[in-house]
Amino acid sequence: MKLIGSAASPYVRKVRVVMAEKRLDYQFVIEDVWSADTTISSANPLGKVPCLIMDGSEAMFDSRVIVEYLDTLSPVGKLIPQQSRERAEVKTWEALADGVMDAGVLWRLEATWAKRGDGERSQAWMDRQRGKVLAGIAAMAKGLGDKPFCSGIHLSLSDIAVGCAVGWISHRFPEIDWRADHTNLARLYDKLMLRPSFADTAP
Repeated sequence: MKLIGSAASPYVRKVRVVMAEKRLDYQFVIEDVWSADTTISSANPLGKVPCLIMDGSEAMFDSRVIVEYLDTLSPVGKLIPQQSRERAEVKTWEALADGVMDAGVLWRLEATWAKRGDGERSQAWMDRQRGKVLAGIAAMAKGLGDKPFCSGIHLSLSDIAVGCAVGWISHRFPEIDWRADHTNLARLYDKLMLRPSFADTAP
């Protein structure tokens, strides 16, 4: 398999962590989707990463779709439960973490996109996205509580998604001191960073 992505993308990191936890072999191809000569649209018409190229040249995209597929490829370290209620819980954690990343990306694009002048940037829009980021992180901390992992006592996709979200927020928005505000979430992230899958994919 070949994974097309950016080393800084939290969505790509989520896929890379899952691949490492599942002990799957793959080739990582760096792609800058913002570059004028990007070829990502030949694999993903939406022009986004991550994009997984499987044997036979079939392309799969969207991190949620990819990680669900990857979890079926090996019985090692099952990350998504089969039972409907537990499965829905893990997927809800993933949706929350992805929502934090979505808002963070929109905030960052509004603040930094080179094709938009300073007078064209909307502070109200950035404030709205910042509010979503903060609310999402607070919800993750509340849901975690004093549990060792987001969905119980074992690592799951819930923790991988949350770890990728808060790790990216720290990378792109260091002024947000979520660690001080949510020490339980900070402990979880520190524990995740002890795993090679997280340490080797840090942005």
